[in-house]
Amino acid sequence: MNKTCIARDVGVHIHTRADNIKLGLMRVVLALSPTQRQDDANMKRPLAHMLLRTAAIAALALLAACPAFATGIMPRDLAPGEFEWAPALSPQGAMVVVVSLPEQRAHVYRDGVRIGVSTISSGKPGNETPTGVYPILQKRRMHHSNLYNNAPMPFMQRLTWDGIALHAGKIPGKPASHGCVRLPLAFSKLLFEETEHGMLVVIADEMSHGADVAWPGVHVPVNHLTGLALNSGVPAVPQVTPATPAPDRLAQSFADY
Repeated sequence: MNKTCIARDVGVHIHTRADNIKLGLMRVVLALSPTQRQDDANMKRPLAHMLLRTAAIAALALLAACPAFATGIMPRDLAPGEFEWAPALSPQGAMVVVVSLPEQRAHVYRDGVRIGVSTISSGKPGNETPTGVYPILQKRRMHHSNLYNNAPMPFMQRLTWDGIALHAGKIPGKPASHGCVRLPLAFSKLLFEETEHGMLVVIADEMSHGADVAWPGVHVPVNHLTGLALNSGVPAVPQVTPATPAPDRLAQSFADY
C-alpha cells in the first residue's frame, strides 16, 4: 500500500487520501464476496449486494487507472522542514522538479504525477535564486563550500557552474540561502536517489512563468524534455545551458549553505 512520508527529517508515515478510499472499497468487496454471501443465511437482497460489489470493483479499477486519483499527494500546509514523499504512486517514467519560489516548495513529478512535495529555502533578498530551466549537471553525496567555512552541502545536485544547486540545509520557513535551493535532509536524500544527470529542474515565480508553473498542482505543469509550460499562455523560460568555468574554480563556485 502506498504511503506518504510527512516529516521533519524523521520517518513518520500516514496513509494518503487515495489509500483510504481504496481501503474502504476493498472492505466492501471482501464483505460482499461470494464466500461471505454463502455464509449469510438470512440474506434477502443478493442482487443489490452483487451490484454494490461490482460498483466497488469498478471504482478500484478507476483509482488504479486515473492519475487524478493515483497521485494521493494533495495540497496541504507543511511546516518548515516537512515534506511528503510517495514514489510508489508513479514508479516509472520521466521525472522533472518544479521549484516554486512564491510557495517555497519543491514539487517532484514522475510520468506526469506528483510523487513528492517539500518545503524549501531559496535565496534571500540580495541573493535571490534565479528563475529558469536547469539540467542537473553534477551530483555529489557530500560537497563542502570553500567560501563559507567548509560548510557541508549534503546530497548536492548542481544546476549551474556558478553556484546554484539543490542540497540539504536549514529550512527556516523563508528565503535564507545565498542562492541555492535548500531541502530538508531526509527529502534531499530521497530525491538524490531518484534523479539522474540531465533531468530538468524548473525554478519559477510569478514574473518568469505562468500561474500553472509558479503554483503547480498534482499534475505536471511543464514538459519534462523542454521545461516549457503545458497549460499556460506564458511559456516557461527556455532551457539554460550554463557556461563551464575552469576546472580549478568548480569547487569554489558555490555561495550557499
